[in-house]
Parts: sequence; structure tokens; C-alpha cells
Amino acid sequence: MNTPKIIFFDIDDTLYRKYTDTLRPSVAKAMEALKARGILTAIATGRPPVAIPGKVKTLIRDSGIDMLVTINGQYTTFHGEVLQAYPMIEAEVERMCAFFDSQYIDYAFVNDAEIVASAAGERVKEALSHILPAFEVDKEYFRKQSVYQMLVFADDAQEQEIIGKIQSEGFKSVRWHESALDMLRREGSKARGIAHAVEKLGIGMEDVMAFGDSFNDLEMLSSVGFGVAMGNGEAVAKAAAKFIAPSVDEDGVYRALVELGVIDG
Repeated sequence: MNTPKIIFFDIDDTLYRKYTDTLRPSVAKAMEALKARGILTAIATGRPPVAIPGKVKTLIRDSGIDMLVTINGQYTTFHGEVLQAYPMIEAEVERMCAFFDSQYIDYAFVNDAEIVASAAGERVKEALSHILPAFEVDKEYFRKQSVYQMLVFADDAQEQEIIGKIQSEGFKSVRWHESALDMLRREGSKARGIAHAVEKLGIGMEDVMAFGDSFNDLEMLSSVGFGVAMGNGEAVAKAAAKFIAPSVDEDGVYRALVELGVIDG
């Protein structure tokens, strides 16, 4: 591709290792080099803004990252201002809560500013410990605040039992933890968030590059002009991409940008 006008980066296992809280110095070096070339930089993550790791928040601030596409494309800011948001419909959330309650499955509501769970069970606490350990419990939260996505605390076996209901209600699920799923509207994705955002900036998808590694990156990697999968990524992410970068632990983002000629080494 030609030099991209904007590049989107997933966070977990692309820029950052959440289980070791590692953000390699080469990431900031890459962002600085992109800025020097006049290329916009952006985050594209399943996390809400409140759950972005501290080291990544510092990177965003110090590197002047331009855009944040968060909550799997459901909430986007540009230079700190809300650019677009796609809240769930209260009646739909109510129906899904009643269903999960009937199945004795815990869930959580995702807002840009907080994650609020239906209960504080061990499965909930263990899964959220990796993204936002401090959470509130309020089963009626969706009636008071905007909800952009839900989390469903179900293992693989339970997922097979509930997936039909999720899909019949117009939602889809994406696994991010052995005991937790993201649940959002079927049409929602990082790809949709990116497409709508760059259109507002007058940028075509052919001029967009994106880096990712996992299941919620598939639409993004296949829809942008040039998708890059991390060497440590899922096989399906690699299949959706046009280029495979080295691992996140091997300065994959920086090395890929240099190899592709986007920045100088």
C-alpha cells in the first residue's frame, strides 16, 4: 500500500502484554516516528476508555495519539472529544439480562467511564481482574446510564447453550477470556467504528492500516487497506491480514513498520 494516512493499533497482545503489564520502549519510538511523518495514530480496542492500562494511557498522552476507537468500535473519541457512540437499546438489554438471569449466568454493563456487574462472583472477579479490578455491582445500571456493550461470564460449554439466544436477539459474542465474552450488536465491530470515524475525517479505508492479534480484530484486519497481524496472534487473525509482524515481545509493531517502509529504522 501507499503510506497510510492513519494507523490503528489494538492494545492487548499487540502494543501491550496485560498479564505482565509490559509496554516495550519501541512502541513509543514507533509512535514518535509516525508523528514525524505526519501519519495519524489511533487505538482500536475492545476495552472501554476507563479500562485502558495505565502504561498505555501514558503512551496516549505523551505520544499524542489522535483517536481512540474503544469498546469494539462502539465509542470513539478524536483529540479527546467524542466523535461517535452507539449505545444499546434499553429494552434489548432488559431482555438479555432476564435471559442470563434465567440461566444463572452473571453479566456486566460496559460504559465509557465504568464497568458495572450484575454480581461479584468469583468468575466475574477473576475475569475483570485483568482489565478493571475496581467495579461496581448494580443489576439496574442499564436503566440509568448508557451501555455500549455487555460482558457475559460464561465458559465454552455455556456459550454453546446461550449462543442461539444471543444471535436471535441481533447480537454477537466474541471471547476475550476463558470465562468471559463481549456481547454487542451484530453490526458492531472495530471495523465499523473505524470506517465511520475515518469517513468523518475524509480518509478512505484504502489509506488505513491496522495492527491486531485476536478474534475481535478480524473484521478490522480484513476491511482496512492494509491489515497486520502480530506473530503471537491467533491463526484466524493472521489469515485475515496482509502481513505478519514479529511478536509483541519482539518489538513487533516497530519492526513491522520499518520493514514495510512506513518509518525509518
